Amino acid sequence: MDLKGILSISGYTGLFKLISQAKNSIIVESFDDKKRMPVYSTNKISPLDEIAVFTNEGEIHLRDILKNIYTKENSGETISTKSSPEELKKYFEIILPNYDKDRVYVSDIKKIINWYNQLHKHQLLKFDEEKQEETIPEDVERKEENSEKE
Repeated sequence: MDLKGILSISGYTGLFKLISQAKNSIIVESFDDKKRMPVYSTNKISPLDEIAVFTNEGEIHLRDILKNIYTKENSGETISTKSSPEELKKYFEIILPNYDKDRVYVSDIKKIINWYNQLHKHQLLKFDEEKQEETIPEDVERKEENSEKE
């Protein structure tokens, strides 16, 4: 799953796809209604591929947390962001047992769950299709064998 080009913008609901860069703004497209709009530097723009969550050992990338949720939910939707704070914390502890309870707030947990549900709704969660190992194409292996013989 590639989170590059997927943005969260403060003041706007939903997630956005980066379309292009203008002179003093960027052009984004909403995943919900497919409308395009300029976003200026006065807005706080958060690319999802740069987000990490504090754990007791360091940080873990959002991609890994989304994969944990995806695995737990058998590729289905997760709990509602309208659940009680206690339920959200218990759920997040199942997903990420070692998260830093002092630095990760309920609002952060709600954002992550909301992002997961939006990505799921728009079918952008594609963990099953990823290859576990990189394979070398056969023609590259043959070229290496031929160069060793020479």
